[in-house]
Amino acid sequence: MKKTCKLCWGLSAVLLIAVLAMGYLFVVRGNVIESSDGRTAIILEPGERDFVLAEMRAFLEGVKGITGALANENIAGAITQAKKIGMADTGSVPLTLISKLPLEFKTLGFATHKAFDTLAENAQKGGTSLTVLKELAGIMENCTTCHSEYRIDANNRNNE
Repeated sequence: MKKTCKLCWGLSAVLLIAVLAMGYLFVVRGNVIESSDGRTAIILEPGERDFVLAEMRAFLEGVKGITGALANENIAGAITQAKKIGMADTGSVPLTLISKLPLEFKTLGFATHKAFDTLAENAQKGGTSLTVLKELAGIMENCTTCHSEYRIDANNRNNE
């Protein structure tokens, strides 16, 4: 009976280590390699890459909309644009894609979506064009940080 118990504990330990390793790979590390330009390359399937790049373009379009609205003293327009790219925009991200993104990338992305929601909330509470613009400048720090640290590469199996 003692041998069986030791075997069970041994198997349990091996399974726990395997689960922790998988958790690290899928939650923390993601599917990454070092790139030739010093950034971390996130390796995605072509459709996943297209999805991430479309989300980044949506951020850029939102920033364009917000700055355009602020230039015309249109706080309501800035609020509308910010809400479009807030946390409500994160529901369509496939779980398979999320598992391939490193934790820091996910953290920056979700923080940026949340920051747009906060910008909209603060603008609704009486923010001026200048205060909203200053908040937007802070959000742009997330964008520049992300682009300086990461690049999105398509998995090209033909070159392997």
